[in-house]
Amino acid sequence: MVEVGSKALVLGRRVGSLYRRRVKEVGELPGKVDKHEGEEVAGEKEEEGREAERKRLTSWIVRCLDSEEKLNKRIGELEEDYEDLKDKYDGAVGELDDLKNSVIQEHINGFEKGLRPVSYTQLDVYKRQHGG
Repeated sequence: MVEVGSKALVLGRRVGSLYRRRVKEVGELPGKVDKHEGEEVAGEKEEEGREAERKRLTSWIVRCLDSEEKLNKRIGELEEDYEDLKDKYDGAVGELDDLKNSVIQEHINGFEKGLRPVSYTQLDVYKRQHGG
């Protein structure tokens, strides 16, 4: 019986220490729950922050794409205008060359017209001087 009593004493101590450990763990549970709730709230706030950042970046991307589309459209318009101006410039250069050639030819024709009477006058002067 002594042996049973000593086993009961050992088991009693063991059960008592397990009970105290359980009571201690149960006492710590509210702290762990509070800690977990705090982490959960922090996680939710972090997720809200990420969601806000995602929305901000999404709107920024949309604005960039809109700007790119507008710029591409404007570049196309400017290229068309450039081609039109280039064609007009080439036409104007051709017309100016033609006009320059016409002016030069008119000067040459006028000079030749002016030389004819001078040559006749010179011939008349020569004939008068030499008696002829």
